[in-house]
Amino acid sequence: MFKEFQGKTLEEAYEKASTSLKCSVTDLEIDIIQAPSKGFLGFFTKDAIINVTQNTNTNKTNHKQKKEKKKNSERVEEVETLSSKLNALNSEVKTKKEVVKSTKTKQIKKEKIFDDFYEKDKQKLHESPTVNPNNEALIKEIKTEVSNLFSKLCYEIDEIKVDILDDSKTVYIEFGGTDSALLIGKEGYRYKALSYILFNWINEKYNMMLRLEIAEFLVNQEDAIYTYLEPVIETINHEGFYKTKILDGILIHIALTKLRDEFPDKYVAVKTTQRGDKYILVNEYKK
Repeated sequence: MFKEFQGKTLEEAYEKASTSLKCSVTDLEIDIIQAPSKGFLGFFTKDAIINVTQNTNTNKTNHKQKKEKKKNSERVEEVETLSSKLNALNSEVKTKKEVVKSTKTKQIKKEKIFDDFYEKDKQKLHESPTVNPNNEALIKEIKTEVSNLFSKLCYEIDEIKVDILDDSKTVYIEFGGTDSALLIGKEGYRYKALSYILFNWINEKYNMMLRLEIAEFLVNQEDAIYTYLEPVIETINHEGFYKTKILDGILIHIALTKLRDEFPDKYVAVKTTQRGDKYILVNEYKK
């Protein structure tokens, strides 16, 4: 809807329209009806007459600009929120990695406890235990402590046998009985855990090695690994070197002892992969 405004000059008419409509002149849609004229000698003077309406497009533009500004502000807030969430997530992941790294470091340090278990014992594993009369007191002490340790088990287990091999450096412990095979566990996991626990205790307290037998599990493992090593030994004799498959728990101990007995003049050692798996490397000594 148009409104008419009049002034001696166009500027005056514009100002009146702007004041009346409470907006900027740039927001006005103006139609000049009569241009101002000074006349001649004071006669025939004319005022400026304009028809004015407020520019609705401008209002829409202003509204749109405000809306865009609000939307941009919301986007900035979303980006900031997302950024803060990502930073928090990165921080959490970093913390978890540090915890995992710390756990792995502790695990590696713990694994080093059993290095002697794999590398120092050169006793022939098939050798029958022979009791040294001088070790009777020590055998009795170890047997008492082991029996007390396993006395609370609900398994039906015979009296635990404890002997010391005639090298006086290896403790022989044997579990038998109806439920003794349950101490082996699936794929020998319980056997491995028990052998580590008992070895850690015996090696630290008595500075001795361990030979653990449970329901003939050790003998069976020896037979299996010796069968595997037969072609390996032939290959080493022919080519001079070999890298075994990944071996776990007692298997690597048996294989290491067997290969060192077979090749006393070669380099025979346990190696560890980046994943923590163990294998045996047989090679010539570097000159």
